[in-house]
Amino acid sequence: MRRKDRFSPPPTGGISLLTVFAVLSLTVFALLSLSTVQANGRLADASVGAVESCYAADRAAQEVLARLRGGERPAGVTADGDIYRYSCPISDTQTLEVEVQIVGSGYTILRWQAAPAGTWEPDDGPEVWDGTLF
Repeated sequence: MRRKDRFSPPPTGGISLLTVFAVLSLTVFALLSLSTVQANGRLADASVGAVESCYAADRAAQEVLARLRGGERPAGVTADGDIYRYSCPISDTQTLEVEVQIVGSGYTILRWQAAPAGTWEPDDGPEVWDGTLF
């Protein structure tokens, strides 16, 4: 019985499985990171759009206020004595509601607030069991 005559290859099965598992894990983590970056990019674009529309509505409201202070009453402005009310759209779901009091050459802003554009309608939803049997 000679031991030197026998040839046995080195064990590589465990190392190969570990390498395959590591490569698959790193690939999954890379794909998850890529999807997170894309989601963050979409969120940033939506935030930029929301801020731009908010500033655009604020600019439009300032222009209407300047015209009111100049003695002109633009279309869409309602007056109740020396209190003027108007709104500027921010988005499909929000408007900038403005209420300003103009006395002589001075003015006081009573309301400058983002508000929902539509009316709220409650969801009647399904009936809820009140705990009584029959």
